[in-house]
Amino acid sequence: MSTQYNVIGTRPIRHDGADKVTGRALYGADIQLAGLLHGAILRSPHAHARIKRIDTSKAEALAGVKAVATAADLPESGEKIVDLGEGATPLSYIRGNVLASGKALYRGHAIAGVAATSQHIAEEAAGLIEVEYEVLPCALTAPDAMRDGAPILHEDLHTKEFGETTGKVSNVADHFRFQIGNAEQGFEEADLIVEREFHTATVHQGYIEPQNATVLWNNDGRVQVWTSTQGSFAVRDTTACILDLPVAQVKVTPMEIGGGFGGKIPVYLEPVAAVLSKKSGRPVKIVMSRKDVFEGTGPTPGSFIRVKIGAKRDGTFTAAQGYLAYEAGAYPGAMVGPGAMCVFAAYDIPNVTVDGFDVVVNKPSTAAYRAPGATNAAFATETVVDEIAEKLGIDPVDLRLKNAAKEGTKRADGPKYRRIGCVEVLEAIKASAHYNAPLGGPNRGRGVGIGFWFNAGLPSSCTISVNADGSVNLVEGSTDIGGTRTSIAMQAAEVLGITAEQVHPSVVDTDSVGFTGVTGGSRTTFATGWAAYEAAQDVMRQMKERAAKLWETDASEVKAEGGVFSANGKRMTFAELAARIGETGGPIVGRGAVNPRGVGGSFSGVIADVEVDPETGKTQIVRFTSIQDVGKAIHPAYVEGQMQGGSVQGIGWALNEEYYMDESGTMRNSSLLDYRMPTTLDLPMIETIIVEVPNPGHPFGVRGVGEANIVPPPGAIANAIYRAAGVRLRTLPMKPSTVMEAIWAK
Repeated sequence: MSTQYNVIGTRPIRHDGADKVTGRALYGADIQLAGLLHGAILRSPHAHARIKRIDTSKAEALAGVKAVATAADLPESGEKIVDLGEGATPLSYIRGNVLASGKALYRGHAIAGVAATSQHIAEEAAGLIEVEYEVLPCALTAPDAMRDGAPILHEDLHTKEFGETTGKVSNVADHFRFQIGNAEQGFEEADLIVEREFHTATVHQGYIEPQNATVLWNNDGRVQVWTSTQGSFAVRDTTACILDLPVAQVKVTPMEIGGGFGGKIPVYLEPVAAVLSKKSGRPVKIVMSRKDVFEGTGPTPGSFIRVKIGAKRDGTFTAAQGYLAYEAGAYPGAMVGPGAMCVFAAYDIPNVTVDGFDVVVNKPSTAAYRAPGATNAAFATETVVDEIAEKLGIDPVDLRLKNAAKEGTKRADGPKYRRIGCVEVLEAIKASAHYNAPLGGPNRGRGVGIGFWFNAGLPSSCTISVNADGSVNLVEGSTDIGGTRTSIAMQAAEVLGITAEQVHPSVVDTDSVGFTGVTGGSRTTFATGWAAYEAAQDVMRQMKERAAKLWETDASEVKAEGGVFSANGKRMTFAELAARIGETGGPIVGRGAVNPRGVGGSFSGVIADVEVDPETGKTQIVRFTSIQDVGKAIHPAYVEGQMQGGSVQGIGWALNEEYYMDESGTMRNSSLLDYRMPTTLDLPMIETIIVEVPNPGHPFGVRGVGEANIVPPPGAIANAIYRAAGVRLRTLPMKPSTVMEAIWAK
């Protein structure tokens, strides 16, 4: 029997909605400071080149130019290793991606920055900087970079294998293995084995607002930053680290953010703007062009994947093996770890081996993109599972149900599942109107797929202060991308017994709230919501003490339910008690600081109907349903929006989107005109089915919902194309030319 809530599960209007629809909300590029200078970045025209000389004299001599910065202006990093929330990393790599030192490692790599009195002068000055390059051969895919004799990106990068440094210089930063059972023995027990290879192209997160940063290196030595970011504390810590400053000397104010999806966690502009500000004595704003966003920020990794699954005649999976080689871009840190964690995570398979390879290539250093690494992996697994279902004559949903992960299932990377909803998602697929509807036309096919994302916890802080009118002010540090101000406020309101509208949430700077992790990993409603829950509990404890004081009784006698306090026959509403806090001891401020475990993974499923034009290869999505276990839907409309948004991105990844690179490492489609993200004309209405299997690791049963929904669409669409056109595709994107070539080959 599910718990009944007053606020959770309702659909209040978002607190920041009015400012956003009227244009009053301030985004990064909107910040204006007295004496503001405008910045521009000079970027490498080569994918791989040694930087032999940089001459900035002509740029510095141009009227209106106030400062020029190169890597020489950044403090030396030496061999320092830092952990800024994503594992131990050489500081030289983080610094090197901000301004190239020694070598340019991708076309678009930042070389120098200029600050001038206008944007036009800054751009002109950047063009006057003379750079002498020694152009080097480049490696653009993981298989190319792994071959013997491949161009080496980092002469100091030694391959780590199974946790040990090998001493071998190569482009493979890391080779790791996850293993349970005995895969070799499991394959011997199988009646059917399917093994296939898959290639996926680099794709971009596609946020509409470009990266931006405004920085004032003040006379008091403090560095103040205004930026659109997914994590103000991540910006603070990274900027301080690169500039060799104490974190207390950097203050970051997060502006509103026009999308991120993982791509606005890394730092690109802030340290450069800081150096330019220090040199000029004035604040400096830098805003990327769309071309710079594509060529100079982190996309998701392209990949080469080999998946092998063995099954008995009744459909029971006996073994699985995965080989995942992911492009890290210019610096180590491909999303192959999460990919390897998720590749077989939706299935209960006793014998599994997964090998992961983190491979540097001459492309922009990769960043997270909504369940990073998992979409590539699920595309491979779900295609192989579908082929097994066909060969065994088993309904594809029934085969998945037979092998579905459940409570107690152990993943290859170690964890055992607590209560999860994989089976419930599959049952919802099978029972849905969509799955049981006729296809309704020739050249049409239906495909299904499922996927998993493990979600994250991470630290979060929150304070709540009570106002005399019965409303409260909630202060938090999680930047709001998808409505989390409201989902966090709703959890506080549920505890306090007031309405969501009576909570006034604010996202504040790094000086004004305790440390809070990034808005990413599907953690914000879960973790910062939990911090708000704890802060609200703290408020309620204090409110009970105030009521006890008024009623001259013990606080343990005071009960609270539905926003009403009572004891010994006396009653008082939250608002009535709030009006008297001045006479009972003064302000009430509750605090919550958490670093929660028990995140509870999320499973998502997709049903996709497509129509394939046999003459052009164009694939049209004619019906699409997203199904997801969300634990507990705090605000169902926002949950549906996340499911729809992730689905659309998965559709774009499946059918259109790619970095179209030439042999020299130049991206030939670095504009939104040529980089084909889906528009409303490409899509049907995305239907949603919310499944609620409460997460035992959260007070309200919350599971993160932002990421699992992007994982299954490419695999489901590939399976639908097979049923429509009779060809199995193992390359992303499945664009018309790829579909046609497969049809011709058939």
